[in-house]
Amino acid sequence: MDKIAKIRKDLKEALLARDEIKVSTLRLLLSEIKNAEISKGEELKLEEIISIIQREVKKRKEAAEGFRSGNREDSAKKEEAESKVLEDYLPAQLSNEELTKIVEEAINEVGANSMQDMGKVMGAVMGKVQGKADGNTVSQIVKEKLL
Repeated sequence: MDKIAKIRKDLKEALLARDEIKVSTLRLLLSEIKNAEISKGEELKLEEIISIIQREVKKRKEAAEGFRSGNREDSAKKEEAESKVLEDYLPAQLSNEELTKIVEEAINEVGANSMQDMGKVMGAVMGKVQGKADGNTVSQIVKEKLL
């Protein structure tokens, strides 16, 4: 079953279960995917769908932080709940150990030896971990290794 079919099936189940957060989150996700397909003029590949899901998860996490800093805990919890719904559609995330190993390999491949080479390393790593790691986590590990 492809990713969009699974999202639609889960949306139908959430409607029957009256799970408001899951329903609204999945409807928005399907809308974002459809908008991307319209702007591209063709169906999206799995990598592109995963990229959209990652972008939506990132938006939710940033919004939750913003709500927390504004003392709006109820809104922050709603954003986090939506984020958790979306994360179910992402591939299994790499552990920090696996990610560190990939970063070290990329540093050796590109011959990086200072922070000036961070962009090269990030490009190499993100190409390998497409959808399986958060960019902020990768950036943090690359900085630790290059310092």
